[in-house]
Amino acid sequence: MHVISWWSLAWCAIPVVLIAIVYASWSGKASEILLSAARMTLQLIGVGYVLMALFDNPSPWITVTVLILMISIASWIALRPVNHQRNYLKPTLIALSCSAGLHLFISLVLVMGVETWYEPRVIIPLAGMYFANTMNAISLATERYNSELEEGKTEPKARLTAFKAAMIPQINSLLAVGLVSLPGMMTGQILSGVSPLIAVRYQIMIMTMVLGSGGCGAALMLWQLGRMQPSGPTDDDANNNNNHLAENQS
Repeated sequence: MHVISWWSLAWCAIPVVLIAIVYASWSGKASEILLSAARMTLQLIGVGYVLMALFDNPSPWITVTVLILMISIASWIALRPVNHQRNYLKPTLIALSCSAGLHLFISLVLVMGVETWYEPRVIIPLAGMYFANTMNAISLATERYNSELEEGKTEPKARLTAFKAAMIPQINSLLAVGLVSLPGMMTGQILSGVSPLIAVRYQIMIMTMVLGSGGCGAALMLWQLGRMQPSGPTDDDANNNNNHLAENQS
């Protein structure tokens, strides 16, 4: 396996600088991309040291604490498109926890058959992928749901449109994998010397779990948001109103 030195890693600043130039030319906010890249670098370095400590001293309590922290942060970020509405935080936590938790159980117990569920080397990378993708699905669904309601759409139509929007990235990933791209986990395993056929099995598990976790998370979130809405006209009511209007005009 090729080891990247810190000096070699400095070349990764080139794409960041290029995008910063575009930002500066078009919007005048180059600091946004520079600060984001700097934050990403510091976060990953910090996480690297934390993971090394976790791997050397596995503990169920520490693992659960890390998972709770990840869920809390992901839930808060998911609400960014709707201005972090406080009354949406509880539904987001429930949707993210239930959906990602179910698919982590399927992966660890039923598919991989791990003996120690809290092994940080296994559960934290998987949880990170499931939480991140579910977070994005919930975020897309929530933003589209609110937009559709603001445009006067009925709740069922808003829910369906929002769910379809949330599933676009998930479905696109399934269609493109292997033909357009090799996903990150599979690429990392191949670079580390794992047989491509073994890497494929892990990637199939990841892709299907991400699909299920994202879809279930979006659906559970939309179901909760629907219950929070005041009772309003349904599609049938709208159709009946249109029929009555046509009859009166005739």
